[in-house]
Formats: sequence, C-alpha cells, structure tokens
Amino acid sequence: MLMDPGHAAENHGQPAAAARYDLRILRAMRQMIHYVDLYSKQLASAHRITAPQLVCLLTVVEKSPTTATAIGREIQLSASTVVGILDRLEEKGLITRERDRIDRRLVYIRATALGAALAQNAPSPLQATLANMLGTLPEKEQATIARSLERIAGLMAAQRLDAAPSVASSSRPVSTIK
Repeated sequence: MLMDPGHAAENHGQPAAAARYDLRILRAMRQMIHYVDLYSKQLASAHRITAPQLVCLLTVVEKSPTTATAIGREIQLSASTVVGILDRLEEKGLITRERDRIDRRLVYIRATALGAALAQNAPSPLQATLANMLGTLPEKEQATIARSLERIAGLMAAQRLDAAPSVASSSRPVSTIK
C-alpha cells in the first residue's frame, strides 16, 4: 500500500513524507558512490591512477612537503587508507618519502617530477561530464549543492560514521559505525 506523503503516519513519529527522505538520500548517495567507483576504474584504465590516488597526489603537489596525517585530514581519509594509497603512488614513482633528520617519526612526502607532471596534466578527479554540467548551473545553485553535500558530510561525521571505505573505492561496506 502506498503512503500519501501529505498525511502523517506512524513511522518513528515522523510524517510519511519525512520518513522517506532518509531512503531517498541513501539511494542518491549510493548512486554517487557507484559512479565515483566507475569513474575511478575508467581513470585507472586510461591513466594508470585511481581517483583516490589522484586526489592524494594532487594534495601532495599542493601541500608539499607534507605528511600522511596532513593528507588524511585534508581529504578526509583515515591514516591507514592514506598510507596504502601512498604505497601505490610510491611504487609508481609518483612520490618520495623522506624521514625528518631530527624527528625520525616524521616522514615527509613529496611529488617526483613524474608525479608533478601527472598532477598537472591529469583529468579532474571529478567526472568531466559532471564538472562541465555543474559549470552550466547558476552559481547560486552550485553553492547550494556544495553546501548540501558538505552538510550531509558533517552530519555523518557527527554520527562518527567512517566514509573512508566508500571513498577509497573498495568492495567493503559503504560505512561502518565506530
């Protein structure tokens, strides 16, 4: 039986329409994650770098020299996820790691010439079609979309949800409660 969104229904004390927003938001987020994962695979096939690797590399180029912890904070990934991505970037010759001479616990990350060139010539980590389509929207609408997504991310962070597995394009669950 379909619920009339205009009428209240007993669903955790929420009107029927409000009770469905969570499902709509979840579906939209799952679609976005799916498309980000597909684009990452296309990027890897065409450029031999995944979207999460490209985002890390761009951050290294922008913030160099930097640390894994600083990168994680900047791109909202756990330290262990960032270290795995950095391992792959280092294997590809795109970054170098160097221990601090005074405080040996610190490891500084820099882009190599190859990494800097790839970062300069790489496609957007956001799908080109999406980036182009967003550019056609009025600035006010772009700002509204950005604020809405940032608000959702903030709400998730407030609930201590870990979104790192979904961003890192893995087959693990989308989010887990800590």
